[in-house]
Amino acid sequence: EVQLVETGGGSAQAGGSLRVSCEVSVNLYILNCVGWFRQSPGQLREGVAYKTTAGANARYAGSVEGRFTTSKDAATRTVALQMDNLKPDDTGVYYCAATKGPCSLDANRYTWWGRGTQVNVSS
Repeated sequence: EVQLVETGGGSAQAGGSLRVSCEVSVNLYILNCVGWFRQSPGQLREGVAYKTTAGANARYAGSVEGRFTTSKDAATRTVALQMDNLKPDDTGVYYCAATKGPCSLDANRYTWWGRGTQVNVSS
């Protein structure tokens, strides 16, 4: 069974930085992809970023390109999302998700999900 737990997040002012991490219960290489998603009240869940577990391929939503970076550490079974130059629109609940299938920014393509962690950005 694959279990994901998000840690980090919190509150920051616009222009600041936050980091969220995803602790994975299995060897990362069992998976193909770990993605990051966010959701604000009244909004659809939005794909933010993804990264392959074995390679260096990564993709970012246009709204976060150049500001967010995702990374992995197989030894600790963690995937992190570093969020720099935050904007108020980055506010939301951030989720990590995993799949053994192809990477995607489409939430419907992921099998396992964390419970989310709150990120608040004020201006």
